Amino acid sequence: MNSSEQLLPNWLKRSAENIPTRPAISCEGRTLTFAQLDQQATLLAFQLATLGVHAGSRIAVLTGSGLPYVVCVHALMRIEAILVPLNLRLTTEEQSWLVQDVNASLLIHDAQNAERAHALTTSLATLPHVAIGLDTTTTTVTLSGIAPTEVALSEQITLDATQSIMYTSGTTGKPKGVVITYGMQWWNAIGSALNLGHNPDDCWLACMPLFHIGGLSILMKNVIYGIHISLHEKFDAEAVNTAIREERVTIISVVAIMLQRMLAALDKEQGIPGQGRYPAALRCVLLGGGPAPQPLLEDCARRDIPVMQSYGLTESCSQAATLSPADALRKLGSAGRPLMPVQLRIINDDTLAAPGEPGTICLKGPTITSSYDHRPDATAATIHDGWLSTGDIGYLDADGYLYVLDRRSDLIISGGENIYPAEIEAVLLAHHAVVEAGVCGRDEPTWGQIPIAFVHLTADSTVTEQELLAHAARHLARFKLPQHIYSVAQLPRNSSGKLLRRELHTLLPENR
Repeated sequence: MNSSEQLLPNWLKRSAENIPTRPAISCEGRTLTFAQLDQQATLLAFQLATLGVHAGSRIAVLTGSGLPYVVCVHALMRIEAILVPLNLRLTTEEQSWLVQDVNASLLIHDAQNAERAHALTTSLATLPHVAIGLDTTTTTVTLSGIAPTEVALSEQITLDATQSIMYTSGTTGKPKGVVITYGMQWWNAIGSALNLGHNPDDCWLACMPLFHIGGLSILMKNVIYGIHISLHEKFDAEAVNTAIREERVTIISVVAIMLQRMLAALDKEQGIPGQGRYPAALRCVLLGGGPAPQPLLEDCARRDIPVMQSYGLTESCSQAATLSPADALRKLGSAGRPLMPVQLRIINDDTLAAPGEPGTICLKGPTITSSYDHRPDATAATIHDGWLSTGDIGYLDADGYLYVLDRRSDLIISGGENIYPAEIEAVLLAHHAVVEAGVCGRDEPTWGQIPIAFVHLTADSTVTEQELLAHAARHLARFKLPQHIYSVAQLPRNSSGKLLRRELHTLLPENR
């Protein structure tokens, strides 16, 4: 051990010592206390030791977002192995590439993904695999057919050590492995608590995939804060609303499309369109996943739903900036100010942007990754003097509040004018007949690019393209108007609900 290393007690073990009988996590009617979660993580770590897993081993995990995944995360921490979550929505070929790229030494999978695991290990003959499962009678998570080997487990956490390698969602090209350290998780949890407040009786509802940083960071906050997590393996608007009502949920993390579906379900349940309410115990709806439509934020404000828009990415270990509760209405549409440990600046043409001037969002601090796994070229291209260039476009207002406009890769440049797809999408979403909207650029010889739009309409809608264009014309400059608006059944999204604008072209009539 290096004398300069910063050490903390293992977060789960400390919570198990301090609050052993307090509920730690609930999922599908089953609950584990902090003591029970620690016991199961210890047993699973012993089983992993039997398979030769040791400090620094890179372990690929291909499971749903249930109790087996949670126990596995903590078992790997106790043995100081590195978690490599696999996105369940990727193809076998894509997952195979990730497993090889990260040089995983073991694949852990559940029964639901056994066939995919077999396909992966068949194509990668040197990769061993093992099944993980939940005994529903005893609520015990174990590896199938593996005897435990008692070894000395880590009682501490080294903040500089790698906790996980999480691959970017690939919305901007080939995924890269983002190195996530324990220190990043720690400071993200501290920064979030300083902004949102901390109450030992909080219940955080997690319905985001745990293989994304937004879900994983909630599991870390669970054991750092010592709070209860209500875990949903899959997002279901009705089930989430029921949990909010019956489990005294105080915080929930969602993206815009999920919140829209929750509100629609809420109105249906309560029979009062546009006026459904949540219990007063719900103190924070943490909204991420990109710029939120203004009509959605205004709708939540009318219903007294405490939406806190946030901005973050894998490289920032989830939240980097979040609107505080006190500013939720005063700064509607803002992603707030940077969390306490984070520095944020806007750079335009290599200079610091003035207030209100759009530019690239850059981040620095202990929650920001310092590297991509074995990608020195990507690291050098993205991180300069500790500053991460996110590739996202935004601006700071005169008070230093961040407003996120779009990804630079999604920017449409038409006749020299910058057009932000999210701005057009927000206008279209304000129309009562539009459920979802997506905008991208299409090559055009005169202007370079022109915007085109795709909308998913309500089931009973009779609105025409010309009516939608007329609606847009009342709110947008002429050069921002889509040349065409196509009606489609659904829009392409990744597993965390983010709109994949780069795939919108596949919805064009000539490409269907």
